[in-house]
Amino acid sequence: MNRQIRQLAVGLMMCYVVLFATLNYWQVAQEQELNANVENTRAVRREFNKPRGDIVSADGVIAATSTPIPDPNAEFDRIREYPTGDLLSNVTGYFTLNFGSTQVERAYGDVLTGNTTEQQLRALGNILASDVDNSGSVELAVRHDLQQVAKFALGGRTGSVVVQDIETGAVRAMYSNPTYDPNTFVTLPFDEAREAIVDLQNAPGDPLLAGAYQQRFMPGSTFKVITTGIGIEAGVIDRTTQFVRESEWVPPQTTNPIQNYRGSTCGGDLPEVFRRSCNIPFAQTAISLGPDRMVAGVDAWGIGEELPIDLPGAAASTFGDTADLAQQLPLLGIRGFGQNDDQMVPLHMSMVAGTVANGGQMMTPYVVEATYDHDGRTLDRTQPEVWKTPISAPTAALLTEFMTGVTEGDRGTARSVQLADGQRFAAKTGTAELGLVGDPDRVHAWMIGFAPLEAPKYSIAVVLTDLTSTQADAATGGREAGPVVKTVLDYLLTGDGANADLSGG
Repeated sequence: MNRQIRQLAVGLMMCYVVLFATLNYWQVAQEQELNANVENTRAVRREFNKPRGDIVSADGVIAATSTPIPDPNAEFDRIREYPTGDLLSNVTGYFTLNFGSTQVERAYGDVLTGNTTEQQLRALGNILASDVDNSGSVELAVRHDLQQVAKFALGGRTGSVVVQDIETGAVRAMYSNPTYDPNTFVTLPFDEAREAIVDLQNAPGDPLLAGAYQQRFMPGSTFKVITTGIGIEAGVIDRTTQFVRESEWVPPQTTNPIQNYRGSTCGGDLPEVFRRSCNIPFAQTAISLGPDRMVAGVDAWGIGEELPIDLPGAAASTFGDTADLAQQLPLLGIRGFGQNDDQMVPLHMSMVAGTVANGGQMMTPYVVEATYDHDGRTLDRTQPEVWKTPISAPTAALLTEFMTGVTEGDRGTARSVQLADGQRFAAKTGTAELGLVGDPDRVHAWMIGFAPLEAPKYSIAVVLTDLTSTQADAATGGREAGPVVKTVLDYLLTGDGANADLSGG
């Protein structure tokens, strides 16, 4: 009898060892392979059916929420909805069963579903309860009201508007057109949702990409802020530097001249060439700096690095290929005034303006102000951080003077843009001539700046892309982007936005 019991015990022990090994093989060793198998939708479906918290704007408007499905026979208990439609979709992103998630929905998915370590620890008291809703919520730094103003100001044109708090880097508006409404596909059956997403992927302007931080565009003369800052820091130019008044200039290594915009004659001291946006002086500055100092200078501004925003898929601005610039000095000169291979992300240009206003410190941008657990207790609150310090405070003060000349000085390129109630601001315009074969009149129109001048609070970048600019009807930065800047800043400084309730009440 004892022998039989021992044999049974050994047999059971062997079965246990085999079961233990098998479970470990499938649950641990093969976990990644199983999760990656397209036929294994159980984990995705489990995640999709979990309670998922709200994403709320800085002024208390729900941008994403989960709504219960009353039908007891429905496959899922709730659906994800986006009450603000296309207004905040470039920030919230989307959360779908078959096509994953993007933007805040992706970056903060663990918070929204209650899967962070802190949320799970806080929920230990309910460990034995069933159907516990442990979802968290996300509070955006982005304002719903300001998004509405940015959308209105663009007026259906293709482009982007970015507004930031200068001291913190908080993104208060980040709207791009074209965009999309996630409600049009997040709840559709697989085939219909796939068709809708493919159509958006193939649509002109890439509406699924947030143009304000995931795309980059030739910056034109707004880049002169960067070139001027580099030149001053290197001691190559200063406030008193004089430039010859001329309409064209032949750089080294070529016989082809560089011209000012529309072949105009332009020159004078640094404040004058800056406010009039002459091209030749900034080409000369870049060449005087030389490839090494110019490249080091643009690196100091964060160009070439992915922007450190708290969203996935951020683009990086670029100065182009720098491997052989010593043998291509004409290209170096052209890049000095924002043409050729210069490409800047709109958010980055807002950060450039904010750097000037902030005494030379470039703040890390962020769109999420805070996260909360299911009971409304704070999980995390974003703390402002300096990302780069590309220029000194004295250089920032000089650039502020020059950018004020653009809005207030004689023949300043943004002189026509005057804010309500006499509010003063500093700016730089840009008209990027794309030089497309077969479409030579195609341009991007830019304006960057900050306000109010005496105590800067907001930086702004506006770009209108792929405009047609002719000799008779010039689509310049001041003419096209200027009214957008005015509409947004007027709302923030003297309009309804100046006293907006951001408490969510």
